[in-house]
Amino acid sequence: MPENSSAVPQQAATAPDTGAGRLIVPATETTTVLTYRVGSPDIQCRYPVIVGEDQVIGRAYRWHRDWFVLTTAGERNLRRPPKGTPGTDMAAAHLAEQYAAGLIGAVPLDQVLAEAPTPLCGPVPLLHPRMPANERNIESAQIAFAGLAAHNWRAVLTGFPGSDNHWYLSCELCPWEGPKFWSHLRGRNGEPPSARRHKGGCIGEDKVRRLIPAYK
Repeated sequence: MPENSSAVPQQAATAPDTGAGRLIVPATETTTVLTYRVGSPDIQCRYPVIVGEDQVIGRAYRWHRDWFVLTTAGERNLRRPPKGTPGTDMAAAHLAEQYAAGLIGAVPLDQVLAEAPTPLCGPVPLLHPRMPANERNIESAQIAFAGLAAHNWRAVLTGFPGSDNHWYLSCELCPWEGPKFWSHLRGRNGEPPSARRHKGGCIGEDKVRRLIPAYK
């Protein structure tokens, strides 16, 4: 059994520690907790779940509203989280239970980072590897890439993954990069998307509107 764990919580909800970015399974009278945290997503939009200083017990990612986990035991589809529960919370709690039960192992974070792919220097493929190359997907991908160019976004590894799958993008107005949904970037009812762009507000909405012709 892994260090610092014993009984597995049955239906414990995760509570975010906003100061440290750590998700903690709260204790009950009959459980001993396993403390873990969800790290920043990698370039493949996979969130590492970490115990201790730097031991990764699995990675979680979303595909067509289902959440998958990758562990030393392989890949597993956890399906959709309960309404109101973030997928990362569901996946992290599942991984903590599996690790506490001795069903999966841990890998050093440095090893996970070293094995991650690097950004492509040139254009990325039109479609994500999981997306079938049919007429509809190709047309949607072309529209999406035109939208990225118009709003100063750049895909750095994979092609279009669909409107509601995480797509790892780089902001061309500031150093921010991370996963976004194309459905959030294309605007609604003919209106442009939010000028706030991403967490942190980018360079400020006023500057964004001045620099990007699509807002004029």
